[in-house]
Amino acid sequence: MDSLDPGVRGAFAVALLRALRGGCPGSGAGLRGSLARGNADAYSDIDVAWTVPDAEFGAALGRVPAILGGVRPLASLRVDPEFRGSPDRRLFFASFTGLPLFWRLDLEVRAASAAEPDDPGGQHPAAAPDPDWSLAASALANGVAAVKAVLRGRPDTARGLLERGFARIGAPALLTGPWPADIARLADAAARAEPDQRALAEQVRTLAYEHLAEGTG
Repeated sequence: MDSLDPGVRGAFAVALLRALRGGCPGSGAGLRGSLARGNADAYSDIDVAWTVPDAEFGAALGRVPAILGGVRPLASLRVDPEFRGSPDRRLFFASFTGLPLFWRLDLEVRAASAAEPDDPGGQHPAAAPDPDWSLAASALANGVAAVKAVLRGRPDTARGLLERGFARIGAPALLTGPWPADIARLADAAARAEPDQRALAEQVRTLAYEHLAEGTG
């Protein structure tokens, strides 16, 4: 079972912030979400906002893989299609070799003049279909989130996550009760839908059986 030492995650987050700030002159990086609020648990992911000068926005986006990979080798890096056409904002999802799947990095890159994320006046183009966006990987992310939800005592949230995960890949939501088996079924369906995601699917399956008791429902 992967170590869930919050101290390891904290040190990694500090290294990420340092690397991002050093990766673009005049930029700033800070934690968001539960790590910023101080109420994170062992399963919490890492939310980071990186604000860069407007003139450096495009160049900064191109540096993201190298900056993140320089802190720790990347296992995966995806761009949220919702912001793919935005002139001043991107949202990256990254996972890293040797770190728990729970500790995904959600990195928002924003030009300095962009509206705050919660500003109702902030606009971005409607998302267009993205051929590079993996629906299976997205469904598997729901599987990881479902494990978290069960561990946090939120079964209704976990059930909804699994149902949406199955729907993403056009598979029937076969939820029979034991959480590890249900999550494994989602992982298997994702691997069938996109064979390139088999390795990640196996990791999600393993995660469920390692952290959840077979008899839980």
